Amino acid sequence: MSNKITVLLTANFEHNLASIEAFLAEADALQANDALLDELLVTVIPNLERFPDMGRLFLSRQAKSVETLNAIRALQSKLGKGELREYLLSDFLLLYARFDDSLYLLSIKHDRQLSFDFAGHWPTY
Repeated sequence: MSNKITVLLTANFEHNLASIEAFLAEADALQANDALLDELLVTVIPNLERFPDMGRLFLSRQAKSVETLNAIRALQSKLGKGELREYLLSDFLLLYARFDDSLYLLSIKHDRQLSFDFAGHWPTY
């Protein structure tokens, strides 16, 4: 078993939580947001403190283009000895970076949230 490490939230992670809350409010499902916050505080963060390697290695996927390979190399350079991992929980995907005794929650998305603003790309008529 690993020693307990410190889990820290990044500004982007907090922004993602606010976006999820707005997304769920629009869907009239704020109880799901409360459930997410409870799951993060009661289960996910304590589990990551004790078992920081429980998420799947994010960069273990095979690069299928030169651009992706270059982006992975640049990211690995920035991470140094750190690891980028992903953790799937219920309807959410969480991305985190693990360093020696610290773990940074980087991003969280609901599986139904679009990663692109398609409506913003086309003019309204």
